[in-house]
Amino acid sequence: MRLLQWTLKAAIFLILLAFALNNKDDVAVHFLWGLEWRAPMVLVLLVVFTLGVALGVLGMVPRWWRQRRLAKQAFKPVATPVAAPVAPDLPYTP
Repeated sequence: MRLLQWTLKAAIFLILLAFALNNKDDVAVHFLWGLEWRAPMVLVLLVVFTLGVALGVLGMVPRWWRQRRLAKQAFKPVATPVAAPVAPDLPYTP
């Protein structure tokens, strides 16, 4: 099974490497006010992918914090009530 996993990882890496080598041409990214950034297409794709992952993680952080707080509250030890002292048994005297 490990051999199959490593083979799959190597195949994915080689496909991505071939994609990167085939897309070395410069592209222009046009921003507002006439600003332009020229870079290889692979670099532009890598930057856009990284920004997308970072934005997705930042969007999930509030939910993670809320879930963590709820989990801490769920596992907080519950205080057991202290039982009142029991009176000793006295013999019955009418």
